[in-house]
Amino acid sequence: MAVAAAAFTAAPAAAAQDPAASEARTQVTIAPLDLNGPAISEVKVTVTNAGPERLSRLNVTLNGPAGWAVQPAVRSVDGSYQPGAAATAEFRIQVPEQRAGFTMRTFTATATYKGGDGQGTATGTRVERSGAALARLSDAYNKVAITDENDTKAGEFDGEGNSFSAQKLAAVGLTPGASVNALGAQLTWPAAAPGTKNSVSSTGQAVKLAGKGSKLVFLGSGVGFGATGTATVIYTDGSSTAGSIGFPNWSFQEPTAHGATLVKSTDGRNRPDGYGNAGIDYRVFAHSIALDPAKQVELVVLPANAAIHLFDIALAP
Repeated sequence: MAVAAAAFTAAPAAAAQDPAASEARTQVTIAPLDLNGPAISEVKVTVTNAGPERLSRLNVTLNGPAGWAVQPAVRSVDGSYQPGAAATAEFRIQVPEQRAGFTMRTFTATATYKGGDGQGTATGTRVERSGAALARLSDAYNKVAITDENDTKAGEFDGEGNSFSAQKLAAVGLTPGASVNALGAQLTWPAAAPGTKNSVSSTGQAVKLAGKGSKLVFLGSGVGFGATGTATVIYTDGSSTAGSIGFPNWSFQEPTAHGATLVKSTDGRNRPDGYGNAGIDYRVFAHSIALDPAKQVELVVLPANAAIHLFDIALAP
């Protein structure tokens, strides 16, 4: 199980804060958790006094994912702690049966205290990951979004047996394996043959992606009018960036809906009984989220909304 690095934050300093104390931050760290449920796991939270004054009256709380029971609700830690000293509070957390696939779970501990850095409150978070990430987006293909006009029955882009026409896509340059430039990124149109799994209905899959960039670009289209969700990029240092993306419905919705950018329009679509709906546009879009360009990307967690259909993702400089 891979584990993301813990992050530490503290409440804003009081207005009359001593300059030396304002540089210090009480540190709250959560030890690694055993998530092999169903089980009761012990969790240790350590609070380190990084301030210039003695720390006392320490209370610690721990919160896990929604629905996870934590005991006790609050742990009072006796004694006082000199600068540099640390105190530990122990909790028990009920871990449910582990679900299949990649999962990220966030745990947050909050400490309240007197003295120390004078701020009175400090928070630490830990993100635990379980399950394997897929090596590439194509490993997540789970929908037949593109079919040949001579054999349309396998199509399943919209849940009603409809799909993009391979011939009409080719007419606008979207042939198998073709390069697609959008929002500053160079993406690749699916190389999978028409009538096979050639797109991803996004349900929170995790996909490995290495490199640096100023943004992550998504190439796709939407089913229905609510194809929006949050994508998360995890960097190699354990930190992460999250952002919202969305695609308009592949037809019958404004092409700029949800902040998307139109990439290509095709004429008509394939239906279970053959090509049809000539004269109506069926479209492919791009959307992006901003990244920290100084950090190395490790993987991407796709939005948990099956109405979002993806053809490729890529980093833009």
